[in-house]
Amino acid sequence: MRFARIAPPDQDRPAFFARLEGAAALVYDEPPWLGGKTTGEAVAWTDVDLVCPVLPTKIVCVGRNYAAHAQELGNEVPVEPLLFLKPPSALIGPGQSIVLPPESNRVEHEAELGVVIGRRCRAVRPEEALEHVLGYTCLGDITARDLQRKDVQFTRAKGFDTFCPVGPWIETDLDPAALRVRGVVNTHVRQDAMTEQMIWGVPALVSFISRVMTLEPGDVIATGTPQGVGPLVSGDELVIEIGGATAAARGIGALRVSVTSQGNGRSAH
Repeated sequence: MRFARIAPPDQDRPAFFARLEGAAALVYDEPPWLGGKTTGEAVAWTDVDLVCPVLPTKIVCVGRNYAAHAQELGNEVPVEPLLFLKPPSALIGPGQSIVLPPESNRVEHEAELGVVIGRRCRAVRPEEALEHVLGYTCLGDITARDLQRKDVQFTRAKGFDTFCPVGPWIETDLDPAALRVRGVVNTHVRQDAMTEQMIWGVPALVSFISRVMTLEPGDVIATGTPQGVGPLVSGDELVIEIGGATAAARGIGALRVSVTSQGNGRSAH
């Protein structure tokens, strides 16, 4: 199934969750991770109606989960998952803008597979982990690389408003180990890797994180980025694409956002 959050810009109506069935959006009474059900209402939708499809209590990120990315930054491969957090205030959705902060001279893209938790989990075993996952989405871990190196830890460099684009929707029926992650800037492919190259796959990550902190329904895990990260400048378009391992396999789709030095005024929430 494909779940989205919709806010038609020409309607005076709060954003709502829906299951997408072709050109129809079947309206839900609550988010799908809270057991939402269809209300019986169906509305037409287009890409411009889509907003950020997640409302997490926390965004748990994994650093250096692709060996080639660790090497391109001159870092050792961690012996266990390297965790950090992004604030929910960093979220934006499809069609919105990453805002370059004046504090940084080098902001970089990191295209990633996002995991959306569907059931509360604490200290789950890897073989049980996927039972707690609702689905998957495209995610950008935007990073002020110069500040990351200066601060030595990640909070400021990765926590700016707009530094976590997510979307365009949540796909539920996927194999997270058989996906292709691409980061494209102005039609130029910079990142291109398979999720099977992750050092720790989704079951291992959910299990590891849940032994550190309770994962609540709706929480998001950013699973790490492949090699090829690079700078963003004002005027760029960033596309994060997640497809199937083969041309015929099911994937997620493409999340498109712009890059600016000023906000575009459209709320992510």
